Amino acid sequence: MIYVLLVAGLILLLYMYIEAHRNRVSLETVKIDKLPISFKDYKIFFISDIHRRTITNQLLEKAVGADIVIIGGDLLEKGVPMARVEHNIKMLSKIGPVYFVWGNNDYDEDVNLLTKTILSCGVTILDNTNISLHRDKDVLDIAGVNDLSFKKDRLEDAIMDCRSSCRILISHNPDISRKITQDHQIRLVLSGHTHGGQIRLGPLGIAKRGGWYDEGFYKLLVSNGFGATHLPLRLCAPCEAHLITLG
Repeated sequence: MIYVLLVAGLILLLYMYIEAHRNRVSLETVKIDKLPISFKDYKIFFISDIHRRTITNQLLEKAVGADIVIIGGDLLEKGVPMARVEHNIKMLSKIGPVYFVWGNNDYDEDVNLLTKTILSCGVTILDNTNISLHRDKDVLDIAGVNDLSFKKDRLEDAIMDCRSSCRILISHNPDISRKITQDHQIRLVLSGHTHGGQIRLGPLGIAKRGGWYDEGFYKLLVSNGFGATHLPLRLCAPCEAHLITLG
């Protein structure tokens, strides 16, 4: 009996390890209000919580067709060499222009060195700021807030210069939803941070379940994230990145 339980435990651990290291990309179409006609079928590759993982060609092959890449925070954690961070950014840059927002674990290492590495790779940091994307005569605004955990988020600053009535907000922490009002004209929020609970027992988990949430006047994505923290294991919250088509 003990032998059977031991074997079953080892099989479960192996399964949880595999779940934490898959190159899974969720293909999703999201309909958002006020989307400019030129941006219909615009594709965003969204990846958050990379932590200790290394980006490979197997992942890039599943992101073909993306117009831009958004890194939703936690590009690293304590102990991750900067050379791996640089490799990951350069790999993601093969897909398209890359934009980044800060997560809580990005502050585990030398922030100045990380900033220098990110910028040297041609990545745009959305630190309580926004960028306007142009197609034909249409404009789509993408804003990013710094991390809520250290109270560095400034939502009003992030959307201050937005030009359109269709705004996409990137926040590592989904709790930014508590601060969003209809006047902000935000139609879509992309976030991570929770890892979907990382290890869940059915409906039970230590953090918010990953998935799409309808918040009335905007849609919220809480990604399970691509990597894991503390333990390289996952259960009922598989690692993921997202290829999102706007509709």
